[in-house]
Parts: sequence; structure tokens; C-alpha cells
Amino acid sequence: MSDLSDSATQVSAIRTMIARHKRWDVIFSMIGLAAMLLGVITLLALFLDLVLDGYGRLNYEFFTSFPSRHAGQAGILSAWVGTTLVMLVTALAGVPLGVAAGIYLEEYAPRNWMTDLIEINVTNLAGVPSIVYGLLALGLFVYQLDLGQSILAAGLTLALLILPVVIVATREAIRAVPGSIREAAYAVGATKWQTVAHHVLPYSTAGILTGMIIGMARAIGETAPIITIGALTFIAFLPPSPVSTTPPFVSFDWLLAPFTVLPIQMFSWLSRPQVAFLENAAATGVVIIVMTLAMNAAAIWLRYRFRKRIKW
Repeated sequence: MSDLSDSATQVSAIRTMIARHKRWDVIFSMIGLAAMLLGVITLLALFLDLVLDGYGRLNYEFFTSFPSRHAGQAGILSAWVGTTLVMLVTALAGVPLGVAAGIYLEEYAPRNWMTDLIEINVTNLAGVPSIVYGLLALGLFVYQLDLGQSILAAGLTLALLILPVVIVATREAIRAVPGSIREAAYAVGATKWQTVAHHVLPYSTAGILTGMIIGMARAIGETAPIITIGALTFIAFLPPSPVSTTPPFVSFDWLLAPFTVLPIQMFSWLSRPQVAFLENAAATGVVIIVMTLAMNAAAIWLRYRFRKRIKW
């Protein structure tokens, strides 16, 4: 009888412990849900406030007009074109280099103190204030390489800014690929590069794209490094077109053209005391948020397509 009583006591204690753990799981889930809802609601409230302040300026003329000292006639044509071109240079310069560096560090680099030092520096660079990158770019790109206050200098500056983010995201995505996939590829005679190119990268592409879009979303809203290298706050012309009507039908003159971007234009209007310019700034903020959300939506869609392709 005593054995049965002890067993019943132990079972009761186990059930009580399991119930207590489940209760804490529910509490933690509720706290996490509340934190998520708080962040989402705060973002929606700020976004709606910008929309209410600037919806009157969100029209065709606002996107096709140059900045003006008259608020009602001012637009963001030069700013959104400049932002698009700077982001193009940033993506072309930062993403391939970051992905290649991540692949090398995770798959090819020897495990020694030098690699550990590089990994620590890459991780730390992801948290360096953006103004530091601006000062670095001012000395290197603007003065040493004589690129001037150009789209190319801005794109390379932001490429340096997102490089640590892309490297870290690439390494994490590659690290998530099961080791059994590599072992199976080696077992049938695949080389190191064949294993990485045909097996590791297809499975890690979704994570790499996510890191790339996170980096680009950070770059599109940066102001400090762009101001540091000398972006214009008022520009009433567009850079030369990347496409020409004469052979070879491609022009690179736009790379060295002066520029402005949406955050700079927004900052310029916020510094004006007139209420009408504040409405323009609010409308510009809406455009920046929409562009950022569009990039994130593209990342989600691409991630879904790659995962579906691998699944099938």
C-alpha cells in the first residue's frame, strides 16, 4: 500500500510540474503576443499619422516635380530617382561581395585565430554607427579615390554599411543547412564547389535574400553617411540617363552625377518653419515606408518561391 501511495504521489507531483510549466508557456506566449502587437500598433499609428498629415500631397505632380521654395509646387522627382540609383549601386556592390564573403568564411576559411578575428570584427561592424561609415567614405571615396559627391560614392558608402549585415545573414543561412546534405554530395563524388553551388546555396537562398533585404531596408533610410559625403539638399535636375540612344546604348555618366535622396529631402523640408513643407515631409516619409515595405514584400515572395522550388 505504501508503494502505491508513493507512486500516486509521484504521478501527482509530475502532473503538477507539467501543469505549472504549461502555465508559464501560456504566460510567455501572451507576453510575446502583447509585445508584437505593441510594436505593430505603434508602427501603424505612426504610419497613419504620416498619411493623415501628407495624403494631400500624394499625387502625380508630387512625384514628377522638382523641389521648390514654394511648398505647393515642390516634389520629390530628383529625390526618388536619386534613391533608386543609389540603391542600385548599393545592391550591385554590397550584396555579391557580402554573399561571397559569407560563403568563404563558412565553407572555405580555415579555423584559426585569424578567421576568429575576422568573424569578431564582422559582427562588431554590424553595430557601428552609420556616421562612422560616412566619415570613412568621405576620406576614402570622396578625397582619396576622387569620386566626389556622386551617386557612386553614396552607393559604395551604403554598400559598406550593409556589408556586415549581409555577411552575417549569409553565414547563418548556410549554417542552417543540414550537414547530411553536404555528406551526401561528397559521397557521390561532388567537389567542394559543386556541393556549395548545387546543394548548400539553393537551400540557403531564402535566408540570404532575407538578410539582403534587411540590409537594403536599413540603407534606404540612412541620412547621416549621405550628409557626410555631401549629398545635396536642393537639386532641380536629374542625373544623366543610364540608357543612351547611341551605341553601346549604356551610359555610366550618372555614376559621377550629384544627387539627393528621399531622407535628405525629408530632412530639408522638416527644417522649414512653414506648415506646408511639413506636409511635404510627411508625404515623403510615407513614400520611404512604402518603398521599404515593398522591398520586404519582394523578399517574402522570393523566399516563398525558392522554398517551394526546393520542396518540389
